[in-house]
Amino acid sequence: MFTGMDEVDWASMGHAYGPADDVPGLLRGLASADPAEREAALDGMYTAVHHQGDVYDSTLACIPFLLELVASPDVQDRGAIVELLTSIGGIDLDDDELDPEDEEFEDAANYAMAAAAVAAGADVFVGLLDDPDAGVRLAAPCALAMLHGDPARVLALLRGRLGGEQDTEVRLALVEAVGRIALRHEALRAESVTWLTTLLAPDRPPGLRLSALTQLARCAPGLLPDDVASTATALLRATDGAGPGTGGSGNAAGPAGPGSGSEAAGGDGGGPGAPWADDLLRTLHSALGDRVDDRIALLTGQLTSADPAQRTDAVWMCHGLIRAWRGPYDEVVRLVGAQLDDPDPLLHGAAVSLLESLFGLALPAADALAERVGAAGGDRPADRRALVALARLGDPRAVPALARALEQPDLPRDVAFAVPYLGDRAAPLVPVLRRRLGEVALDEQLYDRAAPLLTGLAGVRAAEALPEVLRVLRGAPARGGEWVTEAALRALTSFGAGALPAAPELRALLGGATSRPSSSVVAAAARALWAATGDVAGVLPVLRELLTADGPDERRAAAAALGAVGSAAADAAPTLRELLTSPERWLRMDAAVALWRVTGEARESLPVLRTAWEENRYGRVEIAECLAEMGPSAGPAAPLLRAELARPRRHNVLDGGSGSHDIEQDERLLTLCRTALRGHV
Repeated sequence: MFTGMDEVDWASMGHAYGPADDVPGLLRGLASADPAEREAALDGMYTAVHHQGDVYDSTLACIPFLLELVASPDVQDRGAIVELLTSIGGIDLDDDELDPEDEEFEDAANYAMAAAAVAAGADVFVGLLDDPDAGVRLAAPCALAMLHGDPARVLALLRGRLGGEQDTEVRLALVEAVGRIALRHEALRAESVTWLTTLLAPDRPPGLRLSALTQLARCAPGLLPDDVASTATALLRATDGAGPGTGGSGNAAGPAGPGSGSEAAGGDGGGPGAPWADDLLRTLHSALGDRVDDRIALLTGQLTSADPAQRTDAVWMCHGLIRAWRGPYDEVVRLVGAQLDDPDPLLHGAAVSLLESLFGLALPAADALAERVGAAGGDRPADRRALVALARLGDPRAVPALARALEQPDLPRDVAFAVPYLGDRAAPLVPVLRRRLGEVALDEQLYDRAAPLLTGLAGVRAAEALPEVLRVLRGAPARGGEWVTEAALRALTSFGAGALPAAPELRALLGGATSRPSSSVVAAAARALWAATGDVAGVLPVLRELLTADGPDERRAAAAALGAVGSAAADAAPTLRELLTSPERWLRMDAAVALWRVTGEARESLPVLRTAWEENRYGRVEIAECLAEMGPSAGPAAPLLRAELARPRRHNVLDGGSGSHDIEQDERLLTLCRTALRGHV
């Protein structure tokens, strides 16, 4: 073994952490009899030689030796090495990714060479389909489906192997591999799909049927049964009760040809909470995509399972579904609320995490949240999340628990930020909010301590808190002070005429052209001064000056402030019109909104807003708010609004990430669209 490895100039090669002279030791470690040494070597391969999926020259040099390890029956944990090779050689590249002029040409070339090198030795995986080691057999089907150069041969091998395989997870891996072939090779799709369809027959084991259903959802969704959700739920329940372990029932028939009836033999019992069942359900959910009603029905079945682990998994699947897709979620949310009294901390923790993110959509769980909040001491993170979720519903039952939480020495920021959702119902909280704000130290940590309290007071429009807010405004530190200053100014704006005594401080913040703070502070001060005094002459010159500044941020802040002033700022309309053709798309949108609010004329703003709707989906909430204000004048935008309401996917979905307020913002968009459409045919 490892013939010629010492002749390779490893030191001249590299990996993620420098010279690759340590790679021979890692390769030898993979063949060690010591499990700890094998694990350390595999970890080293992933962290250095194949770091985050990268392929280096040392990675390429490893491939022949990794294939040699896989072929040696004396090496233990070969399944993990097969998975490593599958990852190294399994990156798909389009031809246009191999452009020599591209800066990433070398990386793409390495991926292509790795794929070719592993494919050249992929026959070694054929012999692993009946290896005595179940871990090896589990990894082999995917490797063959992704890496072997003769997919038709692989398809026949996978189908033929199913009848003789006793291990449940390996059987499911064989089915998944056929699904991969169907997705990767158009010429073999019909044959693969036909075979997968035969596995749905009632005489097949439930786990196998569920696996086939999942693969059909990925590669031939049109062939799914109409009752896919109830079918999947029934199969899942049958699988849970089919028997313990993952080793099958031992009822398998002998080897059989592809597609023969004997492939049905072998039990697929996983017992409650079988990990492979959860994996299948995640894949099925993903494959169902925009079939939201089917996914809701499937989740309803999962959330009523007797298995807490399956219900926990279902709650996390709800996260992904509701974050990305619009739909009728009342029953699902009610069932999630029912998990709050479950003793399993993972389950009720997942439930409160979801409900906290739903804002108004959590309403069907309001009683369950209130019961949880009333029964809890409030010290645990899950209890606080339940309290935040209840407060975000505007439910007055949250007020007593909020008062207790706001008294805690270490102020829970998330709780204070939830106060505005209660509106006037939060009036009993004003005394504790004022006292806590009056106690905060005026130091460099002021923003972190004061901003949640200022937000809470602004939400209640508690003008009686003016002394405490002015204390913060006057005491803002030089470093990081502008953030807390803006938070204080937003609170003063909410006080309206109640902030009149603060007018001198507000005028001072407007300053002169050479002594002003940032544009965002100036704009916020102007809005607060206008709200307190109605003094147009005091704010308009400053905002008009900002509107002609060099930076788009200054002009955007000025436009938003002018829009808040409204018709009293009509003198700024000519400058706002000039900004309708700005190259900055956000500035064009802000100028159009402000122009409508200062002139009341939709004719010039509406075309810009319609274009902005199409080119900048993240501005749609603000645009829809403006269209709702326009009323009948927004008629030409009605098709855009109707199309938005008909769209199943949320407007602000990001692949690979999400924001904590994404669902709230999208639901607000839908509400504004409906409001804007009232009166339009």
